[in-house]
Amino acid sequence: MRIQLSDHFTYRKLLRFVLPSIIMMVFTSIYSVVDGLFVSNYVGKTPFAALNLVYPVLMMFGALGFMVGTGGSAIVARTLGQGDRDRANQYFSMLVYATIIGGILITVAGQMGIRQISVALGAQGDMLEYCILYGRITLLSLTAFMLQNVFQSFFVTAEKPQIGLFVMIAAGITNIVLDFLFVAVLSWGLAGAAAATAVSQAVGGIVPFLYFARKNDSLLALTKAGFYGNVFLETCTNGSSELMTNISSSIVNILYNFQLMRLAGEDGVAAYGVIMYVNFVFIAMFIGYSIGIAPIIGFHFGAGNRDEMKGLFRRSLVIVGVAGVVMLVLAEGLASPLTRVFVGYDGELFALTCRGFRLYALSFLVCGVNIFGSAFFTALSNGAVSALISFLRTLVFQVAVVLVLPVFLEINGVWLAIVVAELLALLVTVAFFVTKGKRYQYI
Repeated sequence: MRIQLSDHFTYRKLLRFVLPSIIMMVFTSIYSVVDGLFVSNYVGKTPFAALNLVYPVLMMFGALGFMVGTGGSAIVARTLGQGDRDRANQYFSMLVYATIIGGILITVAGQMGIRQISVALGAQGDMLEYCILYGRITLLSLTAFMLQNVFQSFFVTAEKPQIGLFVMIAAGITNIVLDFLFVAVLSWGLAGAAAATAVSQAVGGIVPFLYFARKNDSLLALTKAGFYGNVFLETCTNGSSELMTNISSSIVNILYNFQLMRLAGEDGVAAYGVIMYVNFVFIAMFIGYSIGIAPIIGFHFGAGNRDEMKGLFRRSLVIVGVAGVVMLVLAEGLASPLTRVFVGYDGELFALTCRGFRLYALSFLVCGVNIFGSAFFTALSNGAVSALISFLRTLVFQVAVVLVLPVFLEINGVWLAIVVAELLALLVTVAFFVTKGKRYQYI
């Protein structure tokens, strides 16, 4: 039976509803994971390090799609909760069209500046050329990638998470198959990995656009729409936390790479790349849950269902808490085999990566609460609190810690920086949960 946003959500129904979003995010994370896997094993360590160096910048560009998707879906869900479906569709359409225009402009600017960006990241010689090659090819699909990130949130708001899941599975499988064909079979090297990613992102962005552009039985459809400046501004403000999370993560990744290049050279950058690939998959589960539950929270907030809000808040804390423990156990147990898949061909690099991942994985225990906390306040249209949690968690705390800890712990300080940053962010998140509970009546 179809689950609706207006339903009462038990643990079982809640998990059923958010599961497609979780799987969607896992398949989204597969893009970089598969590229890294094939490049590391079939192309070489230098192209692998180059991919890891430039990829955070490309993710920073695509983060604008997450901002529009998460910030806009909260507004559209709230409008649906108020019973105005026509206005909700106009807001939805305007945000999609704005994403397309923004994506085209950023693509042009990125193509012109990718060499300067790569040099600023510290790339030289062969690594510089590899960075430019990968960046220019993947930038061709940036608009589609941004749309993919937008539609991930809106499929849930449209009460069609299963279709969103199907699209992301199709995109993920496309990436895997083409990586194998282009890199392993045809030996196109790093260019083949970039082409595979570009095509798969096109699938993830264009197919949903075609679905919403035609008549469908979901709550949303693309229609003619004017520009609603107040809605666009609220979307950007409300989704700024997700934008900040992605931009901050990219900046922090760049800083980590600088520190690791100083402490361990090219091997350090490669090791961090492997840890990030595995981290993407684990963190994607928390992000997917937050994307899946946000429209439910937004709907019931707009409808004034305070009892349901209390239940959603309580159940979510239990779910992300238990998931954190499970992920930590899995990460510690699978550290060696997962690392071997990527860099088993180099004993020294394998040992460095495996130890780093075991330390880094300690952050899984608490990061889910922080990710949910930011998304929770976004769904309540409190973009300021959401952005502050994300800003402190993903930028301020991590930058401070990754600069200080290595002074005392050397390379282990780099791996443990995320753990300390997440613990500091947890204090902030809990403080906001307590102080805002009375205002939104979820405690």
